[in-house]
Amino acid sequence: MTRPRGPRNCFRLHAGCLLAACWAVASSVWADVSKDKPVKMDEVVVQETKTHTLFMGTDISLSLDKDLYPVRDVEGGSWVIEINHRDRVISAKSAPVNLKITPSLKLSEASATIEGFSGVRGYTFDNDPSVRLTRGINASAMTNVMLQGVARDAQNLSDTLGNTALGGAATLAATDKQFGDAALIFSAQTSPAIKHPPKAIPGQPGPPANPLVNTTFDGADGQSLAILEAGISERKADAMAENGDEPGGRLVSSGVDAMEVEFQISSPRPLHTPYIVTITKFHARNSKPGLVQDLVYAKSLDPIYTQKSHVHFIEGGFPFDFELIDFQVHLYDRGVEVPTNLSRDRVEMTRSEAFEYVKAEYIGSHRDATRPPVPAMGRLPSELPNKLATGKYGETFYVKVSKDGLGEASFADAECSKRIDDPFLDSVVMGLRFKPALERGKPVEGVSAVNLSKLTI
Repeated sequence: MTRPRGPRNCFRLHAGCLLAACWAVASSVWADVSKDKPVKMDEVVVQETKTHTLFMGTDISLSLDKDLYPVRDVEGGSWVIEINHRDRVISAKSAPVNLKITPSLKLSEASATIEGFSGVRGYTFDNDPSVRLTRGINASAMTNVMLQGVARDAQNLSDTLGNTALGGAATLAATDKQFGDAALIFSAQTSPAIKHPPKAIPGQPGPPANPLVNTTFDGADGQSLAILEAGISERKADAMAENGDEPGGRLVSSGVDAMEVEFQISSPRPLHTPYIVTITKFHARNSKPGLVQDLVYAKSLDPIYTQKSHVHFIEGGFPFDFELIDFQVHLYDRGVEVPTNLSRDRVEMTRSEAFEYVKAEYIGSHRDATRPPVPAMGRLPSELPNKLATGKYGETFYVKVSKDGLGEASFADAECSKRIDDPFLDSVVMGLRFKPALERGKPVEGVSAVNLSKLTI
């Protein structure tokens, strides 16, 4: 028997038609896609991180022997300057210090944050109303107790001297003059006279009695001694009452005479030897209208880290009831000013913006000058300090610098004929930025001598 082939042929036909149909659809889709225009993506601008701060700072110099010395550090409240490569501490406590304060626009990669800042007029310790009140209360209490003691002593002495039952023995009650404070005062008054008695009189067995030296009983009987001691006690009580306020002085304060400063501070980079300088402009009471004076105060701080540290101090030296005109706070580390969020005219910049500012300032301040390129700033590899510590890269090499201040390559000679093939050194050079070479004030290509062990940027 012959099996019918219709169904199989039919299947093959349908399969062929399906494949042809799929190819036709795919071709159609491909044709449609090929006709579409390319899709243009929106431009995405990646913002560069702000790494530097431009701010209005202050340069502080100390005038000594007709010369000016930049302040390098502060020890406690004393200034530290460098003379003949040696640090010298100048204290303002022993003598007035002549300072020169110069506002200056500065650029820094370091920064610090001050939070909760408070700078208000206040009191020095001795002028604080609460301290003066406490001292006055203590002095009054002490005077009261001493007056009560004087009164009791006088009454006891009077009762003894007036006791007729004791007869002549009553005069012995005054023998306490041989001891205690009365004896000390009596000795101070009479000892010179005892050591230098009057001249002897011819015919007398001894020198005459010295009128400055009294006997123990002052030559009086019991009744006279009672009257005498009562008078002494009265005068002593009067003296105590009159001088009772001496330890504390006036209980009412003479007015504010200080600045009380308090804040918290932190820094993303460690500041190992920081110090703070405040500049206060004030008007003294009863001085000429419009007369403004300056008071500069310095204080060393503990090292500053990322963790917040608390700072509180009282700055004295102001006249009573002074009027505060202006108060500035400046932070320094190793003699270099560090900007804070309180710095004036503060502008944050990217690394590229900071470099363009450095170049513009350099070219603008050296018009018509001819100079070689010098390192200005850079981002150095983190492992460089360790390599320098082991003695590597301690020798001077030469960098070919473009007129834009970019390092291009490193060489072993100033003629740039011996190229140094060192990938790590290449990474260092690429991270450096230079003040460009100048020829009559115009930036040109040049060669800079670089020693990484002495590099300060």
